[in-house]
Amino acid sequence: MASRKVTMRIQRFDPAVDKQPHDQDFEIELPAGITILKALNKVRAEKDPTLALRYSCGSAICGSCAMKVNGHARLACKTQVSDCTIDGVMSVAPIGNLKILRDLVVDMDPFLDSLNKAKPYLEAGNGSVPEHERTQRPEEFLQIDPSTTCILCAACYSDCNVLAVDENFFGPATLAKAHRFIFDSRDVDTPNRMRAVSAKTGVWDCTHCGECSTRCPTETKPLERIEEIRVKAMADGFHGNAGARHALGFRETVGKRGILDENYLPARSMGFLNLPGLLSLVPIGLRMMLRGKNPPLIPHKIDKLDEVKKTFARFEELRK
Repeated sequence: MASRKVTMRIQRFDPAVDKQPHDQDFEIELPAGITILKALNKVRAEKDPTLALRYSCGSAICGSCAMKVNGHARLACKTQVSDCTIDGVMSVAPIGNLKILRDLVVDMDPFLDSLNKAKPYLEAGNGSVPEHERTQRPEEFLQIDPSTTCILCAACYSDCNVLAVDENFFGPATLAKAHRFIFDSRDVDTPNRMRAVSAKTGVWDCTHCGECSTRCPTETKPLERIEEIRVKAMADGFHGNAGARHALGFRETVGKRGILDENYLPARSMGFLNLPGLLSLVPIGLRMMLRGKNPPLIPHKIDKLDEVKKTFARFEELRK
């Protein structure tokens, strides 16, 4: 197939001379079927050898070449130029939520520091060397199979909306890595891991936007792993946090009373004995009242209540 001209709009930043990143257009002839990584190397070879980027294997294994393409994180070695060109133009920028060092290269230290929160290694016991390998049944491995496919590319970290506003959030990759050991039948530190991810900025701070799983180039799909950790946290009794209490309050009002009591939920989530937390809700409540956004004092009954109760009853059966 014939080649065609493409304008690659690449974000550039040289800290020695630039105050802010800026875009630079490169019009280049590209053969059909070329990946973004190969196209970038062609720009370096034919247009500008100073363009900085990271890559290694070129086979979607190492995760080094994650970058934003048309505003969303992708692996450059796995993505075809033809799939991302709009009216002859495609944009390339460094991944988000990390400091830019130069051009498409970012500082990965915050991402790696976050991973350490998950203690990403097997805690197998007292440290003695076993005489034989630690075995695992196939059905046990299937529980952690998806989370073992993570290649630490940081695509999920880049597009996480929570990290954009709270750099202390564990992040989807860290929580997926925590899942990998929480559900590992050979690990002995599950309670401590669950306690860590159930704390503030952990698993309950995820807003379910789904960006992490959408951008993930493997089968890790962090949002699904986060949901599985939440289910286990509830089943194992890790309820001492706002997220778990909110889930319990939702079940109490909707599942048992057949109403969505939005006046009850904030206090239930914060904790009825948590006076500082309850007081922190007062300014929010006042602002809602001034804007006419406060919920009714007497909640409305839910439509089709019998169906709702059947759903919760079925859930209880499955949970048990």
